[in-house]
Amino acid sequence: MKKSALRKFSVSLILALTLTVLPTPTAILAKDASQKEAAILAKDASQKEAAILAKDASQKEAAPTSDFKVTLLGTGTPLLSMKRFGPATLVEAGGEKLLFDAGRGVALRMSQINVMPGEITKLFLTHLHSDHTVGLPDVWLTGTLTTTGHRSTEFEVWGPAGTRTMMEDLEKAYKRDIDTRIEHGYIVPEGAKPMGHDIKPGIVYEKNGVQVEAFLVSHDIDPSFGYRINYKGHSVVLSGDTTYNENVVQHGKGADLLIHEVAVAKPEDLVNIPAFQKILSVHTTPEQAGKVFSQTKPKLAVYSHVVLLGDMSEASAHLLYRTQSTYDGKVIVGEDLMTFEIGEEVNITER
Repeated sequence: MKKSALRKFSVSLILALTLTVLPTPTAILAKDASQKEAAILAKDASQKEAAILAKDASQKEAAPTSDFKVTLLGTGTPLLSMKRFGPATLVEAGGEKLLFDAGRGVALRMSQINVMPGEITKLFLTHLHSDHTVGLPDVWLTGTLTTTGHRSTEFEVWGPAGTRTMMEDLEKAYKRDIDTRIEHGYIVPEGAKPMGHDIKPGIVYEKNGVQVEAFLVSHDIDPSFGYRINYKGHSVVLSGDTTYNENVVQHGKGADLLIHEVAVAKPEDLVNIPAFQKILSVHTTPEQAGKVFSQTKPKLAVYSHVVLLGDMSEASAHLLYRTQSTYDGKVIVGEDLMTFEIGEEVNITER
């Protein structure tokens, strides 16, 4: 290559690199402005976020707290569901932790609210259908372990006739497991000792200002119970599994919180599937539940143990819309891990 050509090539290359690499004054100013604007926006967003968090923390700190609390651990049925675990409700009143029913996954749900199975020493069963009891051995035995509560007192269970025998048989079924763990010093013997109580209608438990009253309801397994829990002038009522029942009305009057089961099926399925007719006859439709709510007038009515027969979805069930035909008060469809603080008002927390 000739020197003149080489010189022209070098100059062209330098000019190209200069134009490519070196920003213009306008570009520098634009970039600087963009960076400053981004910094201002980031600072503004950070300040707003901090203000929101501070306001939220202030509101939470100022919010009234209650030592009477109810948590829906499971709102489902025998159907397999990761959204709705088996029926179970935890009532915390003062220092008392009372579990009502023990459906599938109850111990797992308790762990999600930082309550260990070993903290539960009192369980109340509405009836002896498997979907209400299948989680019982888990709460009972897992609660004896060191890492899950290390229960050191007897595990007491109240329920309809047959409860005492069921607990005696469960103790026999798990005898090898229990004996081995006691032998190796893994568990406290008393914590693995179950005590079943067959109950009748009336007050079945009263301690530390907490009173539990059982009442008969109408289901396909006899007897079946609902419960009213009284504490410091406030009350929670659990309907248990039932169709419309006057006992729920009687014991539900004046309750702060009424938790009621509900069941629905498509009209065509009721015609074509006889089993669905039978199932619905021993459960409560939204219209029937609304009738109960209109007579009891709780501060808040909540659906749990949501029975959707066939391929019925929650959206197509129209639970709240159908309830409004017989009740114009406040009612919600409960969800697993929903918590209610009971006081002058009923405050709801969802997880």
